[in-house]
Amino acid sequence: MTAGSEQQAVSSKTRGRKRMNRRFFVFFCLLPAVFLPAVLTGAQQAKKVPRIAYVLGRSGPMEFDEAFRRGLRELGYVEGQNITIEYRWGEGSENRLSELMAEAVRLKRDLIVTAGTPAVLAAKKATATIPIIMANSPDAVRDGLVNSLARPGGNVTGLSIFLPELTGKRLELLKETVSKLSRVATVWNVANPGNAPLVRDTEVAARELGLELESIGVHAADELEKAFAIMAKRQIGALTVLSDFFMNTNRRLIAELTIKNRLPSIFPSAVYVQPGGLMSYGPDIAATYQRAAYYVDKILKGARPADLPVEQPMKFEFVINLKAAKQIGLTIPPNVLARANQVIK
Repeated sequence: MTAGSEQQAVSSKTRGRKRMNRRFFVFFCLLPAVFLPAVLTGAQQAKKVPRIAYVLGRSGPMEFDEAFRRGLRELGYVEGQNITIEYRWGEGSENRLSELMAEAVRLKRDLIVTAGTPAVLAAKKATATIPIIMANSPDAVRDGLVNSLARPGGNVTGLSIFLPELTGKRLELLKETVSKLSRVATVWNVANPGNAPLVRDTEVAARELGLELESIGVHAADELEKAFAIMAKRQIGALTVLSDFFMNTNRRLIAELTIKNRLPSIFPSAVYVQPGGLMSYGPDIAATYQRAAYYVDKILKGARPADLPVEQPMKFEFVINLKAAKQIGLTIPPNVLARANQVIK
């Protein structure tokens, strides 16, 4: 090969390498344009999985929680896939509730689901920006949780279960069930600021029915037995309880004490009747938890809590426990029994 041929070959190889280098350069320059959008899209999708702080004042799970999950599933949410729920329990302690709400804010959760006046107040105190959904609250307006049912304002919305006529209806059912009833007691948690107005409502309803009402406030579980001793001493003929996270936590003890003291009782929710309470009349609480999922869906899709009206329950249930009636030596009148939605035998 001549010197000129060798130079041409070298020059050709050099041009080939340069072309190849340019191709590799262009290829690597284009890599970010090709793959970065996919990476960013994946990261964005990962961030879109909402995290819910599910904070309740009671000591652990109940059937209401499954009703909430069922509501979410019906709206297309699959726990662990396109939504994350972090369950936290207040164990009947307001201090614990405050700590859990502060934790949810610190971790920047997308929204908080809770229930009951103390828990909603703790959530409101912790944040004015993260949406708060009430699975239920006794009287959201009167307790200062929202401005009004139609226009809640702020960052709180959900369901408010108080209807003034329910208190009177429960006392009326007691009066129909227990012959010659004249003295009734209401037991309530004095630490719950939402209970004081409900006690006044109960006093008004009792007077209208010609009943003498004994109001007994308690602070702790060990005071419940003392409350029943007071009722026995004052010859109380029947009992009604104002439900909240404290009473829910101690519902089995309360049911046992009503049976031990052979005291007819009526409660706002069937969860007290199942472990041995006599009767309950009130909203279907499981239905309110299920409906709370609707608010989760609306807010995650961009709605503001301030613009979502607070709903009140449409479904009510009257439950009677005949086994409990037998244990306390009480016969339920046929006209009362006929109105029950559910009878536990």
